[in-house]
Amino acid sequence: MRPVCVGHGAYVAAGRVERDAGERPAARTLLRRLLAEVVDSDAAAAPLAADARGKPFLAGREDVAVSLSHSDGWVAAAVRTGGGAVGVDVQASIPRGERLVRRCCRPTTRRRLARLSPRRRALELAWIWSVQEACVKAQGTGIAGLPWTIPVQVEQRRGRWKDFSWVALRDELPVPWSCAVEVPA
Repeated sequence: MRPVCVGHGAYVAAGRVERDAGERPAARTLLRRLLAEVVDSDAAAAPLAADARGKPFLAGREDVAVSLSHSDGWVAAAVRTGGGAVGVDVQASIPRGERLVRRCCRPTTRRRLARLSPRRRALELAWIWSVQEACVKAQGTGIAGLPWTIPVQVEQRRGRWKDFSWVALRDELPVPWSCAVEVPA
């Protein structure tokens, strides 16, 4: 695990897990290691809880925001200190299908995707979805936040949506993963 600073007091880490290890426990273990490295041992030992919508938080540590993700043998964790939300998403499963493209992408993005090979189009759609998911996780709404309405362009690496700044970590892993951080205007 090598933490990556994404700015605004936020750090992310990700890795591959053994199939029989279980992704949920592996994601939590990764989170604990990340907390120990970038925050402190008290944060790493704090109980992990979830709010009514399922957004994780550290009990008794309102100064630290956390997020978790897992997908087909990959796990990711995000930590943010100093206030404000954070969201992370990893997408090892490559989504396919024109219906999903129509739902998740604006017309200009759909036209750019249509010019790509089927494999490249699916990979770019996974990148777009990882950004959209990271944003709604940071917002604390999950799928109810309508992630498919968040505008993301093909090959876009950074952007802003509402009060969130996001980054697609394209140079870090062989699978799409992204992080969003709350940064009010």
